[in-house]
Amino acid sequence: MTATGINQCIVSALNKNDSLTKSSIVDLINKIQPNVSSKSITWQLHQLKAQGLIHSPSYGIYSLFQKEQPQFQVSPALTRCHNKVMKELPYIQFCVWDNRWFNALMLHQPLKYYLVIEVEKDAAEAVFNIMTTHSNNVFLNPTEELYKRYISNFNEAIIIKSLISEAPLQKQAGVTLATIEKLLVDCLSDIHLFAAQQDELEYIYTNAFSKYNININKLKRYARRRNQLKKVNEILHKTWPK
Repeated sequence: MTATGINQCIVSALNKNDSLTKSSIVDLINKIQPNVSSKSITWQLHQLKAQGLIHSPSYGIYSLFQKEQPQFQVSPALTRCHNKVMKELPYIQFCVWDNRWFNALMLHQPLKYYLVIEVEKDAAEAVFNIMTTHSNNVFLNPTEELYKRYISNFNEAIIIKSLISEAPLQKQAGVTLATIEKLLVDCLSDIHLFAAQQDELEYIYTNAFSKYNININKLKRYARRRNQLKKVNEILHKTWPK
């Protein structure tokens, strides 16, 4: 089989699937032409990727179309939270996010909204004190009881949490945000903060994979940090495009 023939087979296979592993592509081509080597197919995958004709969302996985990178809606309120912390404690590591970001991935829309500030553990109380000068609805590392007895009474609240080390973060318009990979893992772990998402986890993951480029290696690395790798692997088995 010529290089052109291999390329046509690769594009045809990816056109019928959201994504495929390299081994799946090799198997599909070998069913048509058993004498084509894995090395030749790997080279053509490399060439197609270099030409921008296919995409590799994570190592060893290929898709035909580039999916969009998450661009979160950063509200003025979230920006103010970020800027207040940055002004008072410019050298600490922290990120902010808004649980409204899950709305585009969910079937049922939550009625309670949280602005979340995650900050290195030793600075969490200082950030809490900063934010309470601007709002009464601020909670530091809330327990299940606090969520049920107090936070549930507010339509909006600010949650201060300890940031897990090596959490994947990103910059957008000068604001440090949680990444989609981080939030997908966190919603499996922080079940009280993500109570509204618990009944739609598979739906959320499926929509996230359909809508965004998800870095599976980054997702699993953070899942390991949070002792959630088993749960992540289970949900990936059900939702990751085959």
